[in-house]
Amino acid sequence: MPVIRNINWGGLRTLYIKEVRRFFKVQLQTIWAPAITTLLFLIVFTVATGAKRPVLVGGETVTFADFIAPGLIISQGMMGPAFANASFSLLVGKIQGTIVDYLQPPLSTMELLTALVGGAVTRAAIVGFVVWLAMVAYPGVHVTPHAPLAILWFGLLGTLFLSFLGVLTSIWAEKFDHAAAVTNFVVTPLALLSGTFYSVDRLAPAFRAFSHANPFFYIISGFRYGFLGVADSPIALGSLVVLGIDVALGLACYLLLKRGWRLKN
Repeated sequence: MPVIRNINWGGLRTLYIKEVRRFFKVQLQTIWAPAITTLLFLIVFTVATGAKRPVLVGGETVTFADFIAPGLIISQGMMGPAFANASFSLLVGKIQGTIVDYLQPPLSTMELLTALVGGAVTRAAIVGFVVWLAMVAYPGVHVTPHAPLAILWFGLLGTLFLSFLGVLTSIWAEKFDHAAAVTNFVVTPLALLSGTFYSVDRLAPAFRAFSHANPFFYIISGFRYGFLGVADSPIALGSLVVLGIDVALGLACYLLLKRGWRLKN
């Protein structure tokens, strides 16, 4: 007879706490460094282009500082750390030969995936909150929530998206160079070409079409709506697109973890 029935809450909580404590032990690198980098982006772009320069979003005009701030919070402050955290755990276990610490405990595949993703989402939420607090005090930037539910919803969708992508990367990668390649050639280009620093309405048709095929665009547009009340794309459409991608990535993570692909061999 099985000793643990249904959900192993104790094991799930233990692994989640382990993931959180791991990034807190090096919080200077995992929390404060991405927060400061995000704020530097804000300072450089607002100083270089003018914080009060008008930007047209969804038919309404907002200042450049107010336009860029939400996109920086979600793309640089939250999704980047979520990917970094999720892509590290299993990969370092494979490299150091400690992957058995994840595979041997009496945890189901869903419990293992939930703990890994939960730790990544927690780190993203902490960094995002720190960045938001700093932007509240930054002169000329208004980040007062307009639709808090939209902020929470698209923040969750965005961090889940990068967390699942990070887990897939850690399953596939065999060395840190592989994870860095995904960061440099997939995550960073998608983040920079997502409309974080510009309105896609001003792009040429070909580049506008590319932006609309970028899931980062819908995440940032929806998150920005939560602060400004306007967006570059329909909020419902963006929500459905990103939710569908999250479900597909989550299913892929579950199936690969269940098979033990590149983990048990």
